[in-house]
Amino acid sequence: MLFSDMPGDEGLPGRQRRLAMIAVMMTTAMTVFDASMVNVALPQIARAMNVRASEIIWVSNGYLLAAAMTLAIFAALAPRVGYRVQYPCGLLVFTLSSLGCALSDTPHTLIAMRILQGIGAAATLSIGPAVLRSVFPNRLLGRILGMNALLVASGTAIAPLLGGTLLSAFSWQWLFAINLPPGILAITLAMRVLPERAKKITEPFDIPGAFLSAIVPGSLIMAADSLARHGGQSLTADNVLHAAGFLALALAAGAAFIYCERRASKPLLPLSIFSSSRFSLAALTSMASFISQGITFIALPFLFQNVYGYSAFISALLFTPWPLGIILAAPHAGRLSDRFPPALISTTGLCIFVTGLALLATLPEHASVLNICLRSLVCGIGFGCFQSPNNREMLSNVARENSSYASGTLAIMRMFGQCMGSAAIGVILALFSQQDLHSESHAVHIALWVAVTSCLIAIIVSVSRIRRP
Repeated sequence: MLFSDMPGDEGLPGRQRRLAMIAVMMTTAMTVFDASMVNVALPQIARAMNVRASEIIWVSNGYLLAAAMTLAIFAALAPRVGYRVQYPCGLLVFTLSSLGCALSDTPHTLIAMRILQGIGAAATLSIGPAVLRSVFPNRLLGRILGMNALLVASGTAIAPLLGGTLLSAFSWQWLFAINLPPGILAITLAMRVLPERAKKITEPFDIPGAFLSAIVPGSLIMAADSLARHGGQSLTADNVLHAAGFLALALAAGAAFIYCERRASKPLLPLSIFSSSRFSLAALTSMASFISQGITFIALPFLFQNVYGYSAFISALLFTPWPLGIILAAPHAGRLSDRFPPALISTTGLCIFVTGLALLATLPEHASVLNICLRSLVCGIGFGCFQSPNNREMLSNVARENSSYASGTLAIMRMFGQCMGSAAIGVILALFSQQDLHSESHAVHIALWVAVTSCLIAIIVSVSRIRRP
């Protein structure tokens, strides 16, 4: 009955609804697969291009940074240009840049193509839930969003395994070339079946807000990159000065953004949603937790492949318990958050998550596959218990008419947290890894303890909201 037409049904007719859902789900799967598979391949890409690990981090970081810088812009742009224009255009950019990644023969070209991929992904991810809302009637919306969440978790579980299989049989370029057939099909479906908004916004676009919203995350990541690219034994006062300059630019842009948004007739992001302390604390908790996850997801492939000597395929298998734990825990945590305080459930999940991170940070010198998998499973269960209730906390503490902005803020916190985590591991590898096995193992374990620290900060913030009205 999920796709059948009923009297008085909202949304699209049954067949058109099915095709639209396929287009959105294929796009979600591609973006999830792309981000997860590439992390597994970073050590192999670094060796193939003969570059340092701290430099090749930008293959992942460039994608996340571009998406974090443009998510808010595309979320505000969609009501003006329409879903049927923005969604296929974003897919086209993502698909063509995937081809560009596969054809890249230098690190700089590959990073540039990944940045374009991130922009294309942001154009679709920023409006994915809104597209589903326009496609499905209210009575099916919760079910289809649950299916979409399950797809993300399942894709995260399968992607490293698929990536490891491709790397064991083919070169790393096939990780990007695989996006071409589903990308072309999704573009075709999106152009044919996605609906337009019933009423487009005609107010002027908040250009100053868009410009400043991109500068803030960009400057913060460039501050970290200034240390990562020039770190290690050659770290000088000039390097620190460059990083401080970018940090000052980020702070100035952030202050200017707040000033402009308070005075804009149609702001890019209404600041009124942050008047709820519970919403703001949930957003900060989300960002800190995704910093931990971002650090860990980048650090572990280097530990598994370069330190423990596992193949890319085995390394991918070692990742699988984490998203499987999310799949097992997230649905139950979501149901519990309907009966008990979501802040309490999510804080409990963070406590389990930080336990798993500490277990990974204390892995012995020669760890078995089972040992690693059990510790990763604890992380996944904890993160699954945290994420669903925390998302519910964010969305339920804003007015209904601002739910789309809350959803956009949630995506920005997730992407920006992952991006900051990726930048942090780049700095740590540059400072502590000297291209030998012992120093790289030391650097990875330091990174894992930084992830533990970030998660502890998330717990402190999360605990502070439990008793708030």
